[in-house]
Amino acid sequence: MNQVVKRSEVPQEYRWRLEDLFPDSAAWDKEYEEVKKLLTKLPAYHGKLNNAASIKAVFALEDEISLHAERLYVYANMKHHEDMADPTYQALSDKAKKLSVEVNESLSFITPEILALSEDELRKLIADPELSFYKRTLEEMLRTKPHVLSKTEEALLAQAGNIAQAPGTIFGMINNADMKFPKIKNEQGEEVELTHGRYIQFLESRDRNVRRSAFEAMYATYGKLKNTLASTLAANINKNLFYAKARKYPSALEMSLFGDHIPLTVYTNLIDTIHEHLPLMHRYMALRKKLLKLDELHMYDLFVPLVEQYDMKITFDEAKKTVFDSLQPLGEEYLSVLRDSFESGWIDIYENEGKRSGAYSWGAYGTHPYVLLNHKDNLNSMFTLAHEMGHAMHSYLSDANQEYRYAQYTIFLAEVASTLNEALLMDYLLKRSDDPKQKLYLLTYYADQFRTTVFRQTMFAEFEKIIHDKAEAGESLTPQSLSAIYYDLNKKYYGDVMTVDQDIEMEWARIPHFYTSFYVYKYATGFSAATSFAKQILDEGDPAVNRYLGFLKSGGNDYSINILKKAGVDMSTPQPIRDAMSVFEDVLNQLEELTK
Repeated sequence: MNQVVKRSEVPQEYRWRLEDLFPDSAAWDKEYEEVKKLLTKLPAYHGKLNNAASIKAVFALEDEISLHAERLYVYANMKHHEDMADPTYQALSDKAKKLSVEVNESLSFITPEILALSEDELRKLIADPELSFYKRTLEEMLRTKPHVLSKTEEALLAQAGNIAQAPGTIFGMINNADMKFPKIKNEQGEEVELTHGRYIQFLESRDRNVRRSAFEAMYATYGKLKNTLASTLAANINKNLFYAKARKYPSALEMSLFGDHIPLTVYTNLIDTIHEHLPLMHRYMALRKKLLKLDELHMYDLFVPLVEQYDMKITFDEAKKTVFDSLQPLGEEYLSVLRDSFESGWIDIYENEGKRSGAYSWGAYGTHPYVLLNHKDNLNSMFTLAHEMGHAMHSYLSDANQEYRYAQYTIFLAEVASTLNEALLMDYLLKRSDDPKQKLYLLTYYADQFRTTVFRQTMFAEFEKIIHDKAEAGESLTPQSLSAIYYDLNKKYYGDVMTVDQDIEMEWARIPHFYTSFYVYKYATGFSAATSFAKQILDEGDPAVNRYLGFLKSGGNDYSINILKKAGVDMSTPQPIRDAMSVFEDVLNQLEELTK
């Protein structure tokens, strides 16, 4: 299927089978009414959550309501994503969203009411055999209790929520709406306006003047607004400090790690271990300089492909077979579900008019997951298939082995299963490639994943830690200090082989993730954990596979760090990052051998 067709024209074998979730709209309407009825039962528990029987009953009701509401929401939105212009499913999606808000509001009394009990009363409930299934929920409530304030104070913090969002909102408006970039000349000598969307395309240009012009124009534009942007970022940091202090956390970083119960050492180990392995990054920069035949390697030379586009035409059926074959190391239990998923309407494959762009894996407990693709016959789409099926298999095995309450895994774990599939696919392709140009293309693709997902995101994470530490020590964050910190980090990470252009000092001003503080490290830890798993599976075979399947089946039945540790990846130590770095070193060795 190459031409873009209307949804009604898409053959059935290329569509996902949403009837497995709801056979028709009448079934959806019936379940919607059931949720509305269930919500009327909640007021009976207001003010009564002080004994095991009431708490057990309200938790069971909470799960029943949440599960049905999730099914309604997922179905309505996936139908909407089939054709975003279809008014029927626009309306259904809106209806589901409104119900979701109503459900959240109706359930919101449960946690504060239980937390109003004393610590002794909570401990008695945790020890009560009648509540054994909900022990983990209650233990988590007890863990958060020191950071939950009085009812009046919580209401005040809730009212401050809109103010707290202001720095991120203001940055978004400056960055996406108000900021205007100049025109630069493209490869044909035509004047073209620089935009966020075109920036990376310009940096990938074979014409070095185009790359340099885009780079200089981008950061000159941010430089003109450096005072405003520094004030906005500083306001976001001050917001974090305010909440950390109000909620009695030692620091903003520890507050952000608390939710997933991640030790501070996970964050610091990542930075320290990447520092140890910066010589590998410097080697890669030297290789990039050599392959691009440059006297000086500049910051605007980081995205230009090292190999001319290698055209690998891969149909969906070929991609499916290659992905399946590459995942053979995961064993028959995994493969039998994967085989079934390919034949049982899990995947919506091709683009059609109005279909949501991109790709995702989604679903609701009690039904198999679904995967939305917009498949093109190329290498990138094959990796996307491997990635999304990793998510889908994680969800399937978690749901099949955990009760609803404990099936959902955290964001800290989410990218591990998807990235592991990509690592196994890469290993499979490299081992079977006998075309030097193809091998070079694959190796540079992989090396750049390490550069962007591990090294660059760790550099971002280190920048966030430094600037929060300075703010917590009472230092002011001026555009000059932010730029100096950021410039020095680039010098450190890219090494002497790189000519670190002064303009890069303004890059901190354009990273939206800095307004979702202390999030980016998860990209690097997830990639490292997945690479470590892949290495163990390829080196050890069945014992490592069994541990990994245990990880996939765990859902959220324990803290993320413990789930990984049981499976053989201890993120509280530097070992998984060292494992990932040994794979990166192997990639560099192969690249250097190929380019002698």
